This record gives sequence, structure tokens and C-alpha cells, in this order.
Amino acid sequence: MSQPAVLVIATHNRKKAGEMVQILSARFPQIELRTLADYEGAPEPEETGTTYVENARIKSESAARFTGEWSLADDAGLEIDALDGAPGLYSKRFGGEDLPFPQKIQKILDLLADIPQESRGARFRCCVSLSVPGGDGQSLETTGFEATCEGSIATEPSGNGGFGYDPIFFLGDRGCTMADLTAEQKHEVSHRGKVLKAAGDFLESRLVQS
Repeated sequence: MSQPAVLVIATHNRKKAGEMVQILSARFPQIELRTLADYEGAPEPEETGTTYVENARIKSESAARFTGEWSLADDAGLEIDALDGAPGLYSKRFGGEDLPFPQKIQKILDLLADIPQESRGARFRCCVSLSVPGGDGQSLETTGFEATCEGSIATEPSGNGGFGYDPIFFLGDRGCTMADLTAEQKHEVSHRGKVLKAAGDFLESRLVQS
């Protein structure tokens, strides 16, 4: 398998793409990283999967077919034990897809208002899918990766870093929320940082073979 000159991050979410580009570009400076924003008319496929893995695969394979380039996509969610794993797969759509994240966060805090700290366990889960187009222009080789970051839900938001639910995701060993960390600190411990390391290890092994 030849080394890719380009790797497409299959998202229009600039903040998510920014994290992924930052992590991957530091490790693979020889690869040009693009997003779907670089491809006019690139589709945004509907996430119809019932698992993170399925949704990530839908996105990476759609991007690989449209661009003809190696493509990587992720799907992630916040799983709260006291809410039976919700919002989980529907984290982005929790309370309505157009509801701003500060309001989604408040909705979660309201649901957990009477839950003691020791029962507020939670985790971020992230799955990444890497799709490689075949020489025939139709076939794809897709590989999946998964990682989690354990923590709990804070009683109030804190921090200005990150995005999404980071301001209420409390990291016990750090004594702060995900949003309190610098970008570099977050990448060391976050679900996305961990899963991109695994995907990067796989990609690196392919580059060595090529």
C-alpha cells in the first residue's frame, strides 16, 4: 500500500477538525491534511448507524468515495452512568440538534441535580474509521479504532478550552474539567487523543511497509 500524500478529515465541524489536524499533523508532517470543506459539493452523509463504529464508517467511506483519498472520520459521545449511558450516540442531538451546547450542558446538570458526586460517573467514547480507496475506484479498505476517557459530571461548568461537553467533564486525576486543560494536555488524556494515537500507529505501520 502506497503512502498517502493526502488524508481527508471527513467532517465539516471546524473545531473537531482542528483538534484532529493538530494531533495528526504533528505526527505526520509529510501528509497534507484536508477536510471536507476543501471539496466543493462534498456530501454530509446521514448518521444512520446504531453504534459509533457504524457512524464513523459511514462518514469515512463517503469521504473516501467522493474524494478518492484516504479518509478518516470519528464519532463520539458522552455516556453518563446515572442516565443509563445517555446521551451517548445522540450526544450531538441531545435536546435537539440546533440546541447550543451551553443549553445542552444545563439540561444535563438539571437531570443530575439530585445525584451525588460519587454517582455521577461518565465517560467520553470515540471511534475512528480510516477508509482507503482501492485501485479500482470503488472498493474500500476500512479499519476501525475505539478509545474511552473516564471521568464524572461536574456540578457546574468550568474552563474555556475544548468544545461540546468538555466544561462539565471532570477528570478526577487532574482535579479539573476537560475544558480547563490546554490543548496539549487534553490530547494526552482525551478519548479523541487516544483513538487518534491508535489510528496513527496503524497508519505509521502502513507507511513503514510502503
